[in-house]
Amino acid sequence: MGWFWADVPKKSVPAESSQSPAAPPSGCPMHRSDTGNSTPFPPRLNQSTSTPSSCPVKSPNHPLRHQTSESSSQTQSSEEKPLQSSSSTLSRLNPLNYMPSLSNSRPADSPQSVNLPLDRELSSIPRSDAESNWEYPSPQQMYNAMLRKGYTDTPAEHVEAMVAVHNFLNEGAWAEIEEWEGIFSGGLWKGWETCSRGEQAITLDRARQEYAAHRRLALGLTPDPQEDESKPKLIRFQGRPQEPSPKARILQMLGKVFPNHFSQEPPFDRHDWYISRKLPNGSTKEVRYVIDYYGGGVEQETGQPVFYLDIRPALDTPTAAVERAMRWGGDVWHRASGGAAREAATRTKEKENGS
Repeated sequence: MGWFWADVPKKSVPAESSQSPAAPPSGCPMHRSDTGNSTPFPPRLNQSTSTPSSCPVKSPNHPLRHQTSESSSQTQSSEEKPLQSSSSTLSRLNPLNYMPSLSNSRPADSPQSVNLPLDRELSSIPRSDAESNWEYPSPQQMYNAMLRKGYTDTPAEHVEAMVAVHNFLNEGAWAEIEEWEGIFSGGLWKGWETCSRGEQAITLDRARQEYAAHRRLALGLTPDPQEDESKPKLIRFQGRPQEPSPKARILQMLGKVFPNHFSQEPPFDRHDWYISRKLPNGSTKEVRYVIDYYGGGVEQETGQPVFYLDIRPALDTPTAAVERAMRWGGDVWHRASGGAAREAATRTKEKENGS
């Protein structure tokens, strides 16, 4: 899915932003299952203590939109063009996600047949402008946003499920961005040391970190403040469903030439997430990530829709290009050079020496 919600922080608003105290939505998605938690969504906020926002489905070929109607998001770069808009229009948009504000109440002329919840869920994604996390939209806000975009064919009773999927996908997208940042925030040399061990080693490292985090939680230990301080934070986000990324165009073209190896289906949505990266010297750097969202059909056993996300640093700087090349090339090098066999031989030797 392709939504996410930006509200003006309760503490302060950037001086260069002109927006109302209530703000709107932003990015979305994910394919990764939640680990170690029987409940895949964060705790809900009380509606009286949270602020409103908004965000609609922009793409007409959005898989959830089709599903519910049948059965129910700025920076110029070398990869994408800047968003064109008049200053009068921009003055009415939230600078954190370029979306207008929408009410968190049911309009008098709303065609919905059921009352939708007004409470919002707190995400695990930290803000860079406040000591808090981003909030997701309430089902009522989501429905209001869809009506504003002209999508009146979605049954209101299915909006809660759509919000749940939206939130779950966003959590997974952030987890993958955290993985990228964990590899490269320490510099390119440290990143290569990690990437040269292959994707399998990266997956194992992530599993160890998640296990350690769950263990600290189970023991009632507080997280390491320095570790939390070094983690990335989301600055802002932007949905750009009508601007396919160059990579998405290339993959779609390859699908026409090699239909057995590549899909011809374009992504149903595209988002840009702007991240605050903490560097080893203590300074911060803004890094843009591009997220393409693909629909993977429906799982036969459960009947649930499947999504695939392509998340990578945007090609704004030479450093970002090197990072992407390292991530891909490191895994290729590891497999082509017999890295797995070397590691297996090392483990066998260590066991023999230990015995």
